[in-house]
Order: sequence, then C-alpha cells, then structure tokens
Amino acid sequence: MPSSIGRYPLATFRSGVTYIRQQRTWLVSHADAIHPALSADGSAAILHERMHIGSLFWYPFSLREDGYHLLVFNWLNPQPVPDEHQLGFITSAAGLAELALNKIRMLEQHQQQLQQIAHFDTLTGLPNRVLLIDRLRQAMAQTSRRGERMAVVYLDLDGFKAVNDTHGHEVGDRLLVGVAKRLTGVLREGDLLARLGGDEFAVVFMDVPPLEASLPLLQQLLLAAAEPHHEQGLQLQVSASLGACLYPQTEPVDADQLLRQADQAMYQAKLTGKNRYHLFDDAYDRQLRERHEGRECIRHALARQEFVLYYQPKVDMRDGRVIGAEALIRWQHPERGVLPPGVFLPLIANDPLIVALGDWVIEAALAQVSAWRATGLVLPVSVNVDALQLAQADFIAKLSAALARYPQAHPSDLELEVLETSALEDIVAVTKTLRAVQALGLSLALDDFGTGYSSLSYLKRLPVETIKIDQSFVRDMLDDPDDLAILEGIISLAAAFRRQVLAEGVETAAHSERLLQLGCTLGQGYAIARPMPADDISSWCATRRVGTA
Repeated sequence: MPSSIGRYPLATFRSGVTYIRQQRTWLVSHADAIHPALSADGSAAILHERMHIGSLFWYPFSLREDGYHLLVFNWLNPQPVPDEHQLGFITSAAGLAELALNKIRMLEQHQQQLQQIAHFDTLTGLPNRVLLIDRLRQAMAQTSRRGERMAVVYLDLDGFKAVNDTHGHEVGDRLLVGVAKRLTGVLREGDLLARLGGDEFAVVFMDVPPLEASLPLLQQLLLAAAEPHHEQGLQLQVSASLGACLYPQTEPVDADQLLRQADQAMYQAKLTGKNRYHLFDDAYDRQLRERHEGRECIRHALARQEFVLYYQPKVDMRDGRVIGAEALIRWQHPERGVLPPGVFLPLIANDPLIVALGDWVIEAALAQVSAWRATGLVLPVSVNVDALQLAQADFIAKLSAALARYPQAHPSDLELEVLETSALEDIVAVTKTLRAVQALGLSLALDDFGTGYSSLSYLKRLPVETIKIDQSFVRDMLDDPDDLAILEGIISLAAAFRRQVLAEGVETAAHSERLLQLGCTLGQGYAIARPMPADDISSWCATRRVGTA
C-alpha cells in the first residue's frame, strides 16, 4: 500500500487513511481497469472524463441493500497542489466515503451478530446444535487423521422441569447458566461443550483413553451437574443422565449418527434410574434399526395387501358344536412365506401402525362374515383389539362406519377380544369404550385372563361376556398343580360373575376332558383345529354342527 498518491501524502485525506491501511481500498492504473460489475452506475467513467487522469483509486460503499457500488475519483493531477475545485471535490468525496464506510462497518457488525445467533446459544453463550455438528465433523476428521479416540456425551438434566414449574423460568435460566459454567470446568483443552436446547447439553471429549479409563470423565460431568446452585436464598439441585459413545467405530458413522447414539444411550440412563451414565450399545442399536426397518416393511405390506386372516374354530367341547372362530392375522411375505403374528406384531407394539393394522383386521373380518353369510354359513368371528387402537378417540366412530359398510354382517357376528393387561391400563376409559362397543351390538371377551393383575373389582366393572383363559395355564394343567388350581379359580370366578369361560390352548383330548370336569365347556386349540384360511373354514364346518352357545 503506497504512502502517497502522486505528490500528495495520504495524511491529507484523513477519512480514508485508516481504511486504506486496512487494505480495504484498491489502486488501479486506469478507469478502464475497473470491472464493469464494480461500477454499474458509470461513475468511474464519468470521473475519468471530467478529471482527465490516468490513475485513480476508489472507496467501496453500498448504495442499496442488494450489493456494493464504488465511489471513484482522481487523486493525481499535473498541478503540484490541488486547486480549489479539486480540493473541494476530494473533501466531499472523502466525507461521503467515510459515511459509506461506517455503513459497511454496521453491516459487518450486523452480519457478525447474525453469525453469533446462528451458531451460539443466546442464554449460555455455548455453541448450539448447528455449530456442534460442524465442530463434531472437524473433530472426527482430526481423530481419524491422528489415529486417536474421541467420545461424544449427551447430557439431559434430571429434575429441571420441577425447578422451572416451581420457581419460574428466570430462575431456571440462571440455573442452566450455572450448570453450563460447572460443566465447562470439566473440559480439557480441545474439548467442546454445547447446549442443544432446553436442559440438554452435549460434550465432545478429544483424545480419550480406552473405554474403562474414560469413565472418570463421565463421573466428573455427573458431579458437576449435581453440584448445588444457590439462587436468591434457595439451594437448587438437579442431576444429570448421560449417554456416551466412542469414535471411531467398527462401522462408518457420521456426526449426526454419533449424536443420536449418545442420545439413545442417555435415554437408557433415564430408564435405569437417572443420575447415571450409560454407554452406547451397538447390538441394541442394531436391534432398533432392525425394528425400524421392520416397521417400514409392515407399512409397505399393508399398502400392498400382503396380510390375510386365518381362522381358528371355537367349539363347545361337550358336543363339538362350532360356536365361532378367532381371526388370526398372517403375513404372506413375498420372500419368507406365511409369517405368524409373533414374528411381526412385536415390531409395531405401541406404534400408530398397530392401529392401522387393527382397523384392517376389523374390516377384513366383517367382509369375511358377510361372504360366509351369503353362502348360508353364520359363524361369529372374534378379533383382537390392541390397547392403542382402543384408546383412539375415533375408535367407536370408525367401528360404526365399518359395520355400516357391511350391512349383510350382523353386529352380533363380531366379537372384540381385549387383553386383560390392556383393559387395566385405564379402567375408567376402557370401560366407557367397551360399553359403547356393546351399544353397537357387538360382544366382548377378556383375552389371556390370568396373565395380568386379575382383580374381582376389575372383573365386576368390565362389561365383557366371555373370559378366555390363557393357554399357558391350560398347557401345563395336567402336570402342574398350581396351574390346575389357577384354572379352577378362574372358572369359579367366571361362574360367580355370570361370565362364560373359554380355554385357549386345548392341545389334547386329555386337556378337553379335564376342562369339562372343571366346568369349562368352551375351548379352542390344536386338539380341535389349527388356524386355517377362510376358504377351508366352510368345508371344515360342513361336517359339524354350527351354532352359538
């Protein structure tokens, strides 16, 4: 950068000196050397013609919000001293440039503020999730390059919500700031602490020793988070649940996956009692991924109509009369063949997909009952209803609409089976829903009775007509006196409450005979018939008496 322009020292033009020295001003040999895009308004050419010069420099300044323009003027003149006209022009130009430079500085400061907001937490000043992911990627690259090991920790405070609810958000915010400071004290040179939002933080420990030797770092984080916080005469205390994972791993992972793994491990720490750490379990993660992939396969299978209902007859064991059939779902997998429900239903437990599949089962059962009635076969069908499906606000409305779509099927042709454990989750709400089901004309059964917390008061309140004894008690009743005693108790209980009882898992004639001796007349199981496709039911029933009990 020159100290003068021509014969004139830069000090003559006070407003531009600092900016020139910061290398924010440029010299060119001629106006034509200015790129057209930098002088769209033609100011350079105008000044060049007016001042008759061959060398000049310019100040950048913003004329409008969408870009920068250039103020261009002459500093060289054959005369040893600028005349009054030139000096006035230079002074005015310098003043205008100074205003423009101030605006540029303001814009730069605003840009810096935006960068701060975009990458740092406003409360604690810590890096936020966006910056964390960027720094995490850099840390992973450095770790791989150096052949080292790093740890990612996901930290969630225990009990913070109670502090917020009790003392207000301002106190809660100051507690978070205090926790952030204490956690920062655990960091070593090169480590990183970030706030992910709410009461969640993340820590990146660089160059850590093998797993067992790294555990003291996690313990230090727990101690720092649990240190009492004094606020306005109050002593506030929270704890933390930590999840940690290491990098590198046997399989390739990215920054988002590492954070997810640590989050998943933290959740496990919460489940096991809080105020502790949990290390990421790769086998468990594979299980979760397989579960997710399985759910997606089930979703696609439902869309492709790969599910089908099999039917297992229920009979009166005194005379073999067929009183109905239970609809049991099967998956006609294009590669693995026909799959039983135990293979795929656990994958969608507590997932909204179980509701969609349950709705399909009811629809398919009603369609089949209608088809059988058209051939003269009147065979009531029972379907299993999941607790999540039963809890849907529109369950009764959807059930009523399904019945309306199949007017050939009578409401009494359909029975809903509710698991005992599901019924007891919210006895008041479930009872209300079941009474609404009965109002539509359907019958109800309590499935797998005896596997939950059976109670006389619950049995009295639940509006069910049938109690189904779980097959686990029936299967071993001939050899296990305890199971036999349970069976006797359930049968007596059902009789006392005027409920009919049906035994599942009747696998041999001996089971059937013993159940009849105990007073249980209804049963289903392999000794009676295996589940079969709908097309086989008609021929199976053709040689037997069919009629409700």
